[in-house]
Amino acid sequence: MRIALLEDTETDAARVKDCLATTGHSCHHYNNGKRLISALMHESFDVLILDWNVPGMDGSEVLQWVRNNLPNPPPVLFVSARDNEMDTVEALVNGADDYLIKPVRCAELLARINTCVRRVYKAEAVTTPVEYGEWAFQPSVRSASFRNEALDLTGKEFELAQFLFRNVGRLLSRGHILECVWGLGKEVPTRTLDTHISRVRLKCKLFPEHGLRLVSIYGYGYRLEQATPLSQ
Repeated sequence: MRIALLEDTETDAARVKDCLATTGHSCHHYNNGKRLISALMHESFDVLILDWNVPGMDGSEVLQWVRNNLPNPPPVLFVSARDNEMDTVEALVNGADDYLIKPVRCAELLARINTCVRRVYKAEAVTTPVEYGEWAFQPSVRSASFRNEALDLTGKEFELAQFLFRNVGRLLSRGHILECVWGLGKEVPTRTLDTHISRVRLKCKLFPEHGLRLVSIYGYGYRLEQATPLSQ
């Protein structure tokens, strides 16, 4: 998953990043609340981990901004040294999905993240077949079909299409897609994504008359969304 971490203490941030890395998650670290909000204006994440006392805007203010401004906000996990019961209640009432008290224990952090993700996204393992309307994807044999007819997708087109179908309705930033489909640390020309999006749209027949459309959001990314009721 792609995770944003708001934490101004380097040792605590390093602990969380090391923990997330053990299971292959991508962690983007911000030490200032305003910097995180600036990133959220043009980047999408699967999970937000927020500390309370940070410069710029504190975690509680960031949480309120997320709930008020993001149409489909990701799950939010508070990780804070504030262990007063009322602080926990305040965070949960304001929209946090869970609350952990420092110091963080890696196994518990990962378990809480997975619970939040399953609750919000009803996430499935990437090896699980995907069926949506008349589309079907079989990861084990890397095959895809529409109306029971095979789709001729390259390896990367299959990965991109499957990722989009696992996130129908979610607005995904360009960086999010590139990271999850092309992999971390790889330099991918910006036109590569646009070209693959065009090919997937055409090959998978993602047009309104078929019930789904793949739309571009200027300056942000893409969203696969329902256009008309899907055929039964």
